[in-house]
Amino acid sequence: MTLNIEMEYEKALDFDYEALANQVAEEALDFEACPYETEINLVLTGEDEIQAANREFRDMDRVTDVLSFPMVEYDTPGDFSHAEEDDSCFNPDTGELMLGDIMICIPRMQEQAVNYGHREVREFGFLIAHSMLHLMGYDHMTPEEAKVMEEKQEKILENLGITR
Repeated sequence: MTLNIEMEYEKALDFDYEALANQVAEEALDFEACPYETEINLVLTGEDEIQAANREFRDMDRVTDVLSFPMVEYDTPGDFSHAEEDDSCFNPDTGELMLGDIMICIPRMQEQAVNYGHREVREFGFLIAHSMLHLMGYDHMTPEEAKVMEEKQEKILENLGITR
């Protein structure tokens, strides 16, 4: 897996966000049995930047904690069997499946960690797991979909010992 990380946020984090992002992304891919080497882009940013992206891409003019931009279309979440039908999903130089992009708002992540009473490591890991599932076709638009995503997120984090 290739995880390209761009740190746009000006303040340092108190944990190794690169190692954690790689760990959680790998676990999510393994959990969903992704058969491909993958490429993911991760941008760590501030409130103004994520609000601008949310406005531009989702027509929602507000700050959010995380945005996910999948590049693969799925008939069924987590089913990679149709990926090879659209070779535009693969990086022509590396052959990796380009899953998509993730944007995390660092101030919102930090605020949520305090509000939920857990460490920033847990909140950051949760946002990576959540976004990885979006990149693999999962959503939470209905209560049933939300339940599936919540269970998968918790199991991925639990497998890594990242608990509340």
